[in-house]
Amino acid sequence: MTNRLDATLLLFWIMVLVAGVVMVASASFPLGASADAPGYYVTRHVAYLAGGLCLFVVFAATPLSLWEALHRPFLVLAIAMCVLVLVPGIGHLVNGARRWIGFGSFSLQASEATKFCVVVYLAGYLARHHEALRRDPVVLLRPLGLLSVLAALILLEPDFGSVVVLAGVAGGMLFVAGARLRHFLAILCLAGLVLAFVSVLQPYRLERFATFLDPWSVAFGSGYQLTQALIAFGRGEWFGLGLGEGIQKLFYLPEAHNDFIFAVIAEELGLAGAVAIFVLIVALVLRVFRIAGHALAEERHFGAFLCYGTGLLLGLQSLINVGVNTGTLPTKGLTLPFISYGGNSLLVCCALIGLTARVQMEARHAG
Repeated sequence: MTNRLDATLLLFWIMVLVAGVVMVASASFPLGASADAPGYYVTRHVAYLAGGLCLFVVFAATPLSLWEALHRPFLVLAIAMCVLVLVPGIGHLVNGARRWIGFGSFSLQASEATKFCVVVYLAGYLARHHEALRRDPVVLLRPLGLLSVLAALILLEPDFGSVVVLAGVAGGMLFVAGARLRHFLAILCLAGLVLAFVSVLQPYRLERFATFLDPWSVAFGSGYQLTQALIAFGRGEWFGLGLGEGIQKLFYLPEAHNDFIFAVIAEELGLAGAVAIFVLIVALVLRVFRIAGHALAEERHFGAFLCYGTGLLLGLQSLINVGVNTGTLPTKGLTLPFISYGGNSLLVCCALIGLTARVQMEARHAG
């Protein structure tokens, strides 16, 4: 074991975290000020960040053998959370969605915790069956069947965005583990058809898709959020209006500190600043993939698949969030990892970076 943290990973991660704190402070100021508490949201964000750093330390200090031994219970835990959140009196109903389980002043978002559980479970499963995966389709279908149950439960919340992310992460991990291309493509086509069917099954999802195609036709209706985000991009031009000088966050752009914080970044820091932050996230994801590749070369399969799952989760969710903000993807309620305000997402992402750091620490040779 090297017993050394990856300095490059930590550098990219800390830079993204700092950018997140700064932008949450800027984007949330008007919302907090309206309630006579200007620093309310950034204070909570920093508190969650402190919790995330604690999780990072704990997970980085815990041997991977423990997580590998317990990977099956994580699937059971994920299913239990997704069932409990649907139970009236346990799951909290907010804006028509039942996604949170209350624990006093803290609310657990079941779909966010499920992402962590799925990555750990699949890493353990693939570490045991990666060789059989190449020749036995049943080995490929078994975890997909279990994950389909999870997906159905999450759709009942409803949380379509998280289902898309989980499907992408699971598919990517199975492909990296060695699933045959023809099996993978067949399942990919089937999953795409199912997701397409589900996306138009509910009227509001169909409306979102129509809005995505032409948001300006309903600029003061269902397209309001997207058009305001696009206005923010246009106002920012190349180098932005300056940090804290954005206009769209002044109650024009809903969820400015959360799902649409990238639009605030574009308005205040311009295209240059938005691209710089996105490149920083990409660099972090690529570093995670590098650690995964090194672990796979050393045949530490659980650690490798754990890192691939982490990189896929962070990368895919970032791409979707940026796509939604720029109008290249239909609107989905997904945070920008480490940047958006949102305690559950921040805690889960910090925990995954802790596991990634542990994978590097257990490397036999420095990578």
